[in-house]
Amino acid sequence: MCGFPAPTDTVTPRQPWGQERVITGNRQTSWAFADAYVAEGDALLWARERARDAGLRSVSPGAGAALGLLAASVDAKAVAEIGTGTGVSGIHLLHGMRPDGVLTTVDPEPEHQQFARQAFRASGYASNRARFIPGRALDVLPRLADSGYDLVFCDGDRQEVMEYLAESLRLLRPGGLVVFEGTFANGRTVDSGPQPTEVLRLRELLRAVRESPELLPSLLPVGDGLLCAVKRGSREG
Repeated sequence: MCGFPAPTDTVTPRQPWGQERVITGNRQTSWAFADAYVAEGDALLWARERARDAGLRSVSPGAGAALGLLAASVDAKAVAEIGTGTGVSGIHLLHGMRPDGVLTTVDPEPEHQQFARQAFRASGYASNRARFIPGRALDVLPRLADSGYDLVFCDGDRQEVMEYLAESLRLLRPGGLVVFEGTFANGRTVDSGPQPTEVLRLRELLRAVRESPELLPSLLPVGDGLLCAVKRGSREG
């Protein structure tokens, strides 16, 4: 079990008669509207198509918009991304970063990163705005600078999320953000039935982030779930 209260354990205020059905009936429609609220340009649509061709999952438009918002909220100059894919999430992150910001993005598949390079260029970003590092994340991350990043976005191997969390805490400056994509696992994270190891790891991650004294967390219901947390502490200087 993941340790979260079952729906029957939660008491919610009753809505006036008639409103309950309206809220339930409109919830999926509202989520779909929110997810498509921010339009995506041609370069993003091209990157999404390349991802589909390669059998890769991409962040939804709503989750991508949230990533850009989060990057802007911390005035991000240095962002580390685990899982380049074909550049969908990277474009959204760059949209929110400072004009002089640099995205360091890691992926074990160099050919996917080539698609991302093309997508970034088509979006108008100069080549020096992104640093592409091919390789397995847990081999690359230890080489990155302590407290050198404003935001770390994790969209890699779900079996390694706890290791990503540990590395993110080291990489982030105080006040920085760590963000994990796909934490709902298409609803399996809260499903009481038997689940694969990757879902059990996501449950472990959710507990660890919620209970960490170093983090101030929030779980955003966009896309397949964005787990976000601020690293506590004041920034010096």
